[in-house]
Amino acid sequence: MGLIKALTSSTSSAFGDQFKEYVTCPAVDKNVLITRGVVNHGDGNKNPSEGVISNGSKINIPQGWAMMLVDNGKVVEFSSEPGEYTYDSSSEPSIFYGGLGKGIIDTIKNIGSRITFGGQTARDQRVYYVNILNVTGNKFGSPQPKKITDEKYGIIEVTFFGEYAYQVDNPVALVGNVLGANAKDVVTFDEVMGSQLKNEFVEQITKAITEVMRLKKVSFGDMGMYGSDISDKMNEILSSSWRDKYGLIVTDVALGDINVTEESMKRINKIDDATIFSDSKLQSGLMANASAEALKNAASNDNGAMMGFAGMNMAGNAGASLMGAVNQNNNSSTASNEGGESNGVAKFCPNCGTKNNGANFCSNCGTKLN
Repeated sequence: MGLIKALTSSTSSAFGDQFKEYVTCPAVDKNVLITRGVVNHGDGNKNPSEGVISNGSKINIPQGWAMMLVDNGKVVEFSSEPGEYTYDSSSEPSIFYGGLGKGIIDTIKNIGSRITFGGQTARDQRVYYVNILNVTGNKFGSPQPKKITDEKYGIIEVTFFGEYAYQVDNPVALVGNVLGANAKDVVTFDEVMGSQLKNEFVEQITKAITEVMRLKKVSFGDMGMYGSDISDKMNEILSSSWRDKYGLIVTDVALGDINVTEESMKRINKIDDATIFSDSKLQSGLMANASAEALKNAASNDNGAMMGFAGMNMAGNAGASLMGAVNQNNNSSTASNEGGESNGVAKFCPNCGTKNNGANFCSNCGTKLN
């Protein structure tokens, strides 16, 4: 058996043509994933047999669909390349997988007679069409806060939402596992995805986000730029349940937003404050910004510019004292490190237990140290 692709794109529209059967994909709703082909008997077959695709029959494959011919439950012909084909029962089976994965060939070899059609006639040939278009606009979100490990802030709790797209990459695996012994003429996306696969996606995307954050060494706020990396990681995680079983792959993930919980935000603010007060360069930047703001306020001060400048001088003196303390700590720390022995005693954070050498704030959670 085999398929011979027509040299032209024209189709046999006139029933006067001497073909045996003409198989087409019916007009279906966009939610249809699998549909059985419609067989029209031509003038070339005076005594058509129900459930048999005669030698010389025409099979049409529209754009965005894959076609497979199932003979007594076994896939014997496959093509995902659009066009018109002639069925030749005397030649070897044909596989035109186009841009889909080469794993289709192995699946056809291994699937055997998994599609049994519930004990119908001894000879049953059917043509099935599978939608291989990209399915977009599938929303997801975390109903409850999820814990992720952030490169900068450690373990934090977040909620997130977004959209993902998926596609059928192996139609043969899909048909073999979805139709089984109870073959249907039409199967929708909702029937296949259901709540199980959707819930699995939400559960596993938390793991995917965390792993991409670790590999790329980025914080949660930057994850919106790594949609393709999250998609690749999701396909790796879902390979056995989505790809191997149903022939589905994730083609894109778009994170709408990641929001941290109130408790996690408090912890993040503490860590950010500790980072600022332990870095003299960051302090210099804050002082420069404060001075510029003071000059601006002085120019518009109702009590006169002198009062504004006086306030600025007071703030400057306070900032200088703080900067001196920070620089003194930094110099002391540097001198201690150069001497090979620390002058201070290691402090342990009373909140998280992290060891801190000569610091006034915990480097992990930001708690002030005594």
